Parts: sequence; C-alpha cells; structure tokens
Amino acid sequence: MKEKIIAAYEQMAVKYDELIDHKPHNAYYDRPNTLQLLPEVNGKTVLDAACGPGKYAEILLAKGANVIGFDISPKMVELAKKRNQGKGEFFVHDVAEQLTRIADASCDVVLCALALHYVEDWTSTMKEFHRVLRTDGALVISIEHPFYEYEFFKSKKYFEVEPVSCTWKGFGSAIEVNSFRRSLSECITPLTSNGFFIDQLVEPKPTEEFKKLDPKHYKELQAFPAFMCIRAIKRA
Repeated sequence: MKEKIIAAYEQMAVKYDELIDHKPHNAYYDRPNTLQLLPEVNGKTVLDAACGPGKYAEILLAKGANVIGFDISPKMVELAKKRNQGKGEFFVHDVAEQLTRIADASCDVVLCALALHYVEDWTSTMKEFHRVLRTDGALVISIEHPFYEYEFFKSKKYFEVEPVSCTWKGFGSAIEVNSFRRSLSECITPLTSNGFFIDQLVEPKPTEEFKKLDPKHYKELQAFPAFMCIRAIKRA
C-alpha cells in the first residue's frame, strides 16, 4: 500500500502543484475551512505534516510562522522547497513513522491536511503529534468525512478500517489512489485516547469561489460534506 501511495503522488506531483492554487476542492473547500481552525501563527513553530507541494507552508510562512514540513513523496518535497524559495525546512518522511528529527515539545501547531486516510492505524501518528507539541498546542487536521466515504465506496463494513481505492482524473492522466476508509469513532478515538481533547469540529461548506469554477460539486457539497476538519488541543 505504501509503495502504491508514493507512486501515485510521484506521478501526479507536478500537475498537483500546478493546480493547487485554484483547484476547487483544495483552494475553496479544504484550505479556507482548515485555516480558520489555526491559532495565531506569527512567531510560532508549525509542523506541516504531509505538506504536499508546500501551499499551506507558503500561507503560514507569509503569516510569520516558522514552518517545518515533510511529505512521503520526494517530488512533493522538491516542489515545496521550490515554491517557498528557501524559506522553511522540508524533508522526506512518512507520517506513519516516528518523527525522530523533531524534538519533544518543540512545535506550537501541527497541521495535517488530507493525509491521514493514507495511514491504517493512527495511534503512533497521534502519539508523535502529541509528543512534538507543546502543552496546549493545537493539532489541526482535515480528513475525508467518514459518512461520505462510506457511501462513496459503497462499503458494507462501516466499523472496519478497510483499504479502498479510486481513480483520480483531475491531475492529468487517470491515477489509481489507494487509502483507508474508517468510521467516525476511528477518526475521533485515536485523538482522545492519546492526549488530545477535541476543541472544534467543522463539517465544511464550499466558498462562493468554488461555485464559479465547479457548480455541480458546489451544489453537492452544500447538501452533504465530503471533508471534516478538527482542531484538537494537547492536554496538560
């Protein structure tokens, strides 16, 4: 599974970077709703986990944050470095693995946008996020909405964490993308069992800019969410 995920993102990386600024689901659905959950970042250290081509990092750096970003895809890391022109620190790393190069209690915020569905078991990842955050630090994540995925993949096993795949056609040629679908409890319990309390949960709606570019999906997302955004706080 890991090799398939890396291969898919290596294949789409350049096109993904070209489109990321204005692709509706990213620019006018995920990002505005996820960014609103972030605390003030000026002068703060933000870990951008699974940073992709560095768009979130670009925004955070412009707000005065010190950004450390990593991604499983080497091409994505190259693009993040190029986009941010020497600002921030970026390296290749799997979000499912231990963050050995990040010190305990060294980050004020951990951001992980649309990446956790590539991790089968979130337990060790949440423990690492908890470890690197300072007390009262914020973890902000965006994920696929579990109810949407249950319907989209026509699952018959709601309570299981199950491997799924679909074909993406929005980043050039058709690319098979593998991930893991999970229940709502499997999205919440790994946080609350590993030192976090849920501070805010958002079932987002698209912005008006989305409507101009993709009216069909705008209408669908006004009726039912595809993503879910969560802010969790590290307990003392």
